[in-house]
Amino acid sequence: MSRTFSVSAKKSLSQNFLIDDAVLSAIVDQIHPQPDDHLIEIGPGTGALTAQLYARVKHLQLIELDDRLIAPLRQRFPDAQLHHQDVLTFDFESLINNNQPLRIVGNLPYQISTPLLFMLLESPALIQDLTFLLQKEVVDRIVAAPSSHDYGRLTVMLQAYFHTQKLLDIGPEAFHPPPKVDSALVRLIPRTDRPAAAVYPLLKLVTQAAFNQRRKTLRNSLKAWNDLPLFSACSIDGQLRAENLSVDDYLRIAGYLGEIA
Repeated sequence: MSRTFSVSAKKSLSQNFLIDDAVLSAIVDQIHPQPDDHLIEIGPGTGALTAQLYARVKHLQLIELDDRLIAPLRQRFPDAQLHHQDVLTFDFESLINNNQPLRIVGNLPYQISTPLLFMLLESPALIQDLTFLLQKEVVDRIVAAPSSHDYGRLTVMLQAYFHTQKLLDIGPEAFHPPPKVDSALVRLIPRTDRPAAAVYPLLKLVTQAAFNQRRKTLRNSLKAWNDLPLFSACSIDGQLRAENLSVDDYLRIAGYLGEIA
């Protein structure tokens, strides 16, 4: 039973509904919505967070997949634009109006969090900021520093294009049903010095090769480019491992590969 209307959480959609009013208020304080914001909520669920956002902004868009929730959401939030769709197939560019960037928020199920983040990476110019409630382990990976256990491909890709900040830790008791893991709130703001669009596919390629074999040295994991003076040209020690390189190091490698292509 949710705090707003009767519905059971679907395991197949990894649903855990927010029920803690203090946590909801803290999340809204971090989002700090303004009346003229172009705000999109992913997975409004039973509408607990939606209600607070709906009261504060003029233009609220909701993206919800669960058939059972559509009619109650439409009835409760008649002035919000509701999209009954899988967010992983959604065209965010279609929401841009008068070149106003999007503020995207949501309590994201684990199964879609990484695919969605990679999808949004392809259009940072559309975004003002992202504020997502995710599993804590995912947030720890997003904000990780080089040479740490959590530092990986997701870290590098996101930090190359966004400033990342962990905002809040949230325990299982804030949800119904309570998940078996802790959650955390994270904010991502597009970097003004983000790489050119042409660098993106090369950065994906290099990070995939490096972190798929993270126990190997870079000279071995990046052996596809062994015929190039890659490490000397980029001032990188090929005996290091993937987690030892900074985001700027990876950008330097991707930029070098772009220059010689």
